[in-house]
Amino acid sequence: MTDEEHTNPPVARTFLSCATEVARLMDLGDAADVPEARRARHLAHAARKSLLERAHLPEEFFAPLLTAAVYDPDPSFCRWFVEPAVYAFGRRRVMTALLDYLRTGTDAEQAGAKRAWYCAHVPLHADRSPAYAAGRSRDPALDESRDVMDEWQQALRGSAT
Repeated sequence: MTDEEHTNPPVARTFLSCATEVARLMDLGDAADVPEARRARHLAHAARKSLLERAHLPEEFFAPLLTAAVYDPDPSFCRWFVEPAVYAFGRRRVMTALLDYLRTGTDAEQAGAKRAWYCAHVPLHADRSPAYAAGRSRDPALDESRDVMDEWQQALRGSAT
């Protein structure tokens, strides 16, 4: 370990740290009054509805949303981060980020990317998010992902050998 690593050790990513970052971006507070064992899920739940209600998310939300989705240990709930990212940034970009986790991530990140991948196929409905509301123009290229799905399958085959 270098002197800098010793004095400034990297912060271990956990689902709690990821959910806390999303909550910070949304000005939701840190839920310090919630027991630590339940705090991450509490923060994720608090962010969920507000994320979907926004027609636009700033760029600074993209990486924290995907990181939270990948680190969320529950495949049913990681959708709370994936779905708003798909609406705001497009299915293609979300799937490409998950593909990067699959290719270069740690074992835990690869497993999380596989859980989140399923959620990235969420159907888009105008009544679910103002980002996809009726009458709004949405570039179809945001959601075109056939080639990324092919790359995902190739990466899976490559990791199985």
